[in-house]
Amino acid sequence: MPFNREAIAMDADAQKRAAAARAVEFVRAGMRLGLGTGSTARHFVELLGERVRGGLDVVAVPTSQATKADAERCGIALTTLDETPELDLTVDGADEIAPDLSLIKGGGGALLREKIVAAASARMIVIADASKLVATLGRFPLPVEVAPFGLGATRRLIERATGAKPAQLTLRQRSDGHAFVTDGGHWIVDAALGRIDDPKAMAHALADVPGVMEHGLFIGLAQIAIIAGADGIKIVER
Repeated sequence: MPFNREAIAMDADAQKRAAAARAVEFVRAGMRLGLGTGSTARHFVELLGERVRGGLDVVAVPTSQATKADAERCGIALTTLDETPELDLTVDGADEIAPDLSLIKGGGGALLREKIVAAASARMIVIADASKLVATLGRFPLPVEVAPFGLGATRRLIERATGAKPAQLTLRQRSDGHAFVTDGGHWIVDAALGRIDDPKAMAHALADVPGVMEHGLFIGLAQIAIIAGADGIKIVER
């Protein structure tokens, strides 16, 4: 019997929403929140908006212009890290989640702001469907946000830092063929590494590369993962 691709997609989306719904239960009145970016985080914003319209008093920092627009549409009061430099909780999705809650993020292109907001938070909850769980990070191409200036030189240093061959590094493009530009005005190089045996060492190596604004390895930031699968919700704590 052939797979029903639409049904599979709906199942994954339902799992994302289930994880988001469980994360909303961690929110308390008066909290200062970080709002992630991406399809799973969007479910959280929508469900949080329902509670806000029901009287929940919170304020939030969005991690992208897209999330800001979603939050405004949902009636969530917004602030900035300049006005509110310390947050209670950030809820965000991930492209990959390792057993120790190390993450790859940045598939949506907001990794720099996502990491800044997560680092400003007392706790980070990552929400995902079960497909994002991996034994070892690296199957999902690692996003590396770079300055447009000196891209050729920066790429060579990224190759050294990651052990990647030139063909494994791809400049992310929009559908019209132009370079994808982040909200911060940077570009993204996606590194198809296949496997990252020592994420912490690679994170340090990439952080030392001039021209790298940020990378998608989130190490030690997430305390809780809420994973929704066909068998229900699993909560993993670090």
